[in-house]
Amino acid sequence: MSEDAQLIRQLQAGDLEALGALYDRYRLTVYRTALAITRDTDAAEDILQEAFLRLHAYVDRVDTRLPLAPWLYRITVNLSYTWVTRRDKWRVPLEDFIEQLIGPVKYHPEPIAERNDELRVMQKAIEALTFSQRVVIVLYYLNDLSLQEIADILGCPVGTVKSRLHYGRENLRHLLDVDGSGSAAEVQYEFT
Repeated sequence: MSEDAQLIRQLQAGDLEALGALYDRYRLTVYRTALAITRDTDAAEDILQEAFLRLHAYVDRVDTRLPLAPWLYRITVNLSYTWVTRRDKWRVPLEDFIEQLIGPVKYHPEPIAERNDELRVMQKAIEALTFSQRVVIVLYYLNDLSLQEIADILGCPVGTVKSRLHYGRENLRHLLDVDGSGSAAEVQYEFT
């Protein structure tokens, strides 16, 4: 029996220390996923708390034969979706995710101001993606999950995940007008 399964059984028996152990093990994963989707630190903290409150409330429904992480990802994605659809805006930049798409700062000798312009352009492109594309890109690139794991979390076929990932990347490329070097071909400035 896995350590998670043992902790779930202890929690089912009323041992709140088991919930604390699970929280310590998965809090960063849940928080990082919620932050990547909502881009709001307060919302990510709320989602983190709510995810573990739901784990406590529905612990009797958790199948100890299955890994806990996909269940937590699903709860996190669902709570994040609810938050995004209610707020319908993005507030906090996703620098870590953006760097995965356009490369780390150390490989870009351009001045910080130009880098910040690139980050703003990338942020706008990510905001323009549909929620389903954003979620798949976040789970795939930021959380390093496999296509099968994402399909299990979202409750959809692997082909749907592949399609969302493909179209999400294509939309990012189109929105960024990426040249062959992997960086935005041109930063457009708006003057008012």
